[in-house]
Amino acid sequence: RAGLEQRAAATQARELLELLLDTSHVVSKVEKLIKELPTAPSDSSDVEDRSVDKGYSGNDTTSPNVEAGTDVRETQSILLERIASEMNRLKFYISHAQNLPFIENMEKRVQGATKLLDGSLERCFVVGLEHRDAKVIYNCLRAYAAIDNTSSAEELFRTTVVSPLIQKIVPQNYAKAVSGVSSDDLEDDYEQIMQCVEKDCKFILEISSSANSGLHIFDFLANSILKEVHSAIMKGKPGACSPGKPKDFLRNYKASLKFLDFLEGYCPSKSAITKFRSEPAYTDFMRLWHVSVYFSLRFQEIAGGLDGALTATISPVGVNENQMKQKTLLLKQSIKLLESLQSCWSDDVLVFSHSDKFLRLSLQLISRYTTWLSSGLAARNASDGSTSSPADSEWALSVPVEDFIYVMHDVNAVIGELSESGDFVGRVNQLLASCPIEVLTLVKQSILQAVEPLKELLPSIMDVMIGVIVKRSNEDLKHLKGITATYRMTNKLPVRHSPYVSGILHPLKVNELPCLVFCFRSTDSILA
Repeated sequence: RAGLEQRAAATQARELLELLLDTSHVVSKVEKLIKELPTAPSDSSDVEDRSVDKGYSGNDTTSPNVEAGTDVRETQSILLERIASEMNRLKFYISHAQNLPFIENMEKRVQGATKLLDGSLERCFVVGLEHRDAKVIYNCLRAYAAIDNTSSAEELFRTTVVSPLIQKIVPQNYAKAVSGVSSDDLEDDYEQIMQCVEKDCKFILEISSSANSGLHIFDFLANSILKEVHSAIMKGKPGACSPGKPKDFLRNYKASLKFLDFLEGYCPSKSAITKFRSEPAYTDFMRLWHVSVYFSLRFQEIAGGLDGALTATISPVGVNENQMKQKTLLLKQSIKLLESLQSCWSDDVLVFSHSDKFLRLSLQLISRYTTWLSSGLAARNASDGSTSSPADSEWALSVPVEDFIYVMHDVNAVIGELSESGDFVGRVNQLLASCPIEVLTLVKQSILQAVEPLKELLPSIMDVMIGVIVKRSNEDLKHLKGITATYRMTNKLPVRHSPYVSGILHPLKVNELPCLVFCFRSTDSILA
């Protein structure tokens, strides 16, 4: 047993010694390779100077100095990729030999080598970007991937290529935007940015998404392009994201979604799109758009408009009573209801991501209109008058019975508009066509269920009109008691009808009979 323990200890000591030797060897190798880097110029300027000294003429068709500069950059990038690979290997060794005195003594050497590598790699990558050298960029990206430092490459591309382009499009001085030099509109800016991406950024996107390159870990779309656009908007056009101007906000928000769709078009796969959307830069950009605040403002605007209309007095709007059309709304309250419902689903108001909230608002508008009607009808039927009636019922207490025909007509028209065959349900289903069929079915059912209480009010409206007519007829029927008194006063038979007979049908002859006929016809058409 003691022998086995000694053998195990010896094996462990040998493995540790080999690890330390490998670590020392890699550090020395990295330092040696780094020392070779200064002999390789970072750009072609030194090569051009040497080529002039050697007598190259600037009138040559093929410029030898350009070719030499390209070769030098490529050689340097290959060397940097090799150094990065060794640095990755060194990090692996150090992670397995932590807290050892030998490793701690080498810490300064490792830090110095890392600093030199980062600086040389940065210069080489920037030069490659400036010259659009695909081979140099490819090698540098592989080097960044080897040392697990993708963020530095993304930041260099942003500051070197993307930032100068965006600054020419979006003003970086907010004072200029306020003074009127630039508006808060983003549509034209996005169009120019998309052209720049297609022209000046596509090359690196193609390199990083090439098959079997191992460069898919880079996300220049989010961490370079989108991040710079976000920064430019915040500095130059902060008012573009303000929901205080709902129309401008919605226009800019939709333009931003279109821009994001454009960027996602460069993602080679669904997994790449998922990765793009999960990046912090994407999340931060979406936080610019306070859609919930926008909806709150629209809610106040739409719901407040309907409430204002419901508190007004009832009067027909611009339609002759003798020329009423069954599909035409006559009361401004009903007109405002349909306008509010249509506004919820108009292109100038609706935000698709919040369509559930706009559906809820639509149902609340229908419920509010139904409550307004039911409260008025209940107050009209009450025997104690209007002394303790709620505010919603004041319209029914003051309106003449003849105007209830307009109420009946509008309720029928609203029910028809919100029915399964109506335009409103078709419009909503069209806008939500991308949703599953189960969702569309639930949306349609919710709208139809919201209309059911409105249908139940039709008999109540009829009862109110019938009750008023009956009450008025009772006043005339009271005079029938005088007929018996007339017969008792004389034994002669009357030679003409009693004057009270003509008054019995007076209420029906004046206004109410045509109203009742129309109401019965309208009710029959709805129930059919």
